[in-house]
Amino acid sequence: MSGILYLCATPIGNLEDITLRVIRTLKEVDLIAAEDTRHSIKLLNHFEIKTPMTSYHEFNKVDKAKYLVEQLKSGLNIALITDAGTPGISDPGEEMVRQAYAAGIEVTSLPGACAAVTALTLSGLSTRRFSFEAFLPTDKKERQRVLEELKVDTRTVILYEAPHRLSKTLHELLEALGNRTVTIIKEITKKHETILQSTLMEAASIFDTQEPKGEYVLVLEGKSYKEMEAEKQIQWEAIALSEHMKIYQEKGLEKKEAMKAVAKDRGISKRDIYQMLIQDGSEEKD
Repeated sequence: MSGILYLCATPIGNLEDITLRVIRTLKEVDLIAAEDTRHSIKLLNHFEIKTPMTSYHEFNKVDKAKYLVEQLKSGLNIALITDAGTPGISDPGEEMVRQAYAAGIEVTSLPGACAAVTALTLSGLSTRRFSFEAFLPTDKKERQRVLEELKVDTRTVILYEAPHRLSKTLHELLEALGNRTVTIIKEITKKHETILQSTLMEAASIFDTQEPKGEYVLVLEGKSYKEMEAEKQIQWEAIALSEHMKIYQEKGLEKKEAMKAVAKDRGISKRDIYQMLIQDGSEEKD
């Protein structure tokens, strides 16, 4: 029989944020695949876990996953851990899971710490709908594409950022998205955990003079529906009323229905549209 792949969430700072189930599983499996064995040995030693470790990281994730899948097929149970948090979230664990499923291996996830979700709960922003972007791409074109998408995203957005890039990223976000509300959390669950509720403009100004230290999570307010509707109205108002009517009539709408649709786009009444059409000679007065 094949073994089981266990995705084990580990603490993101405070060592007490590990579950009893994860500790037991790490002791019982045959092998632990760790993103950085030098980092993870401290965790294992703290909880007196003697299970053998092997490295599994971004630079060997494809070939090493193949090897680990063979070990699983031979009957070994393997636990996958990341440096901090939940495996598979912005780390190479997703490749391991993909290959395991392709080989018919059973996979189970042991929930626990996750920086993105923890930051979201601390943000004070809407938690009903959110998107997780992790680190913005380093490639210039790809980065610009993501920023363009974020401009119209109405969900709360979660980003990770390293201290040496924080100031530049805040300025880029301000330029691309405008002065959105942002909550910046540093060193989550650690002794020097810091939460800054601000705006992108204020935060950019702060970190222009204050050197960022530690790991950061940025939680950004999404674009408001009110703002989107206002922008749509401006766009429609930029074209002639007759052209606006023509768009809907060419889609097959009768004149009255087209007027109703135009009125909705422009945020005014159907009667106002009728009067405006009369004034510009596009409609005869009854």
